[in-house]
Amino acid sequence: MQMQDWIARRGACQYVAVTGMHGVTEAQHDPQFKEILNSAGLVVPDGYPLVWLGRRAGLAHLHRRVYGPELMEEFLRTTAAKGYRHFFYGGAPGIAEELAARMSARFEGLAVVGTYCPPFRELIPQEDEGVRQAINLAKPDVVWVGLSTPKQERWMYLHRTLLNAPVLVGVGAAFDFHTGRVPQAPGWMREHGFEWLYRLCREPRRLWRRYLVYGSQFVVLALLELLHLRKFR
Repeated sequence: MQMQDWIARRGACQYVAVTGMHGVTEAQHDPQFKEILNSAGLVVPDGYPLVWLGRRAGLAHLHRRVYGPELMEEFLRTTAAKGYRHFFYGGAPGIAEELAARMSARFEGLAVVGTYCPPFRELIPQEDEGVRQAINLAKPDVVWVGLSTPKQERWMYLHRTLLNAPVLVGVGAAFDFHTGRVPQAPGWMREHGFEWLYRLCREPRRLWRRYLVYGSQFVVLALLELLHLRKFR
């Protein structure tokens, strides 16, 4: 796995962008965010529309989406015995600590070396410096970032040269899902491209713009590219 290779090499900090329709559409409106995605060590499709479009474009190896919560769970499960050090950054107050306790109970040998739940505002420079120092002192191999798109990608991009951790991974709502704070969509909905509908029905006020506005724009942009009327980078 690429993440394990980065940890083994201990080179420059790399970040993984787990990106769905929202992130891709956001990048078409915001050149800076497009550069953030293009600068990632790895961008993976968190959404079946991206998988289907990727296959059409010739990426036959894309068999299924890379679901952030699943990526986190599987990596922790398969590497717990290897002694990797993990830091959880994100979530509402107390969520990162609860996540650390739950994952440590599930996966014997898991090393969680720190947690931090940032306030729902931009950190002042002194706060951000304190967080950076805390993360670097903890010496994690992986920093799991549970914010939301595009906030988590911007955070990873801005901190990639300031942190000594080999890997940063943005996993969105994984913190909430794995602690039970927010229920996940049934498996059949997740595997058939309908998770967005489940989440929209549960949190319409927070997610309507992401799924209805950005989702509709994504469909239009995808059609333009499929019809060879416009090419997107």
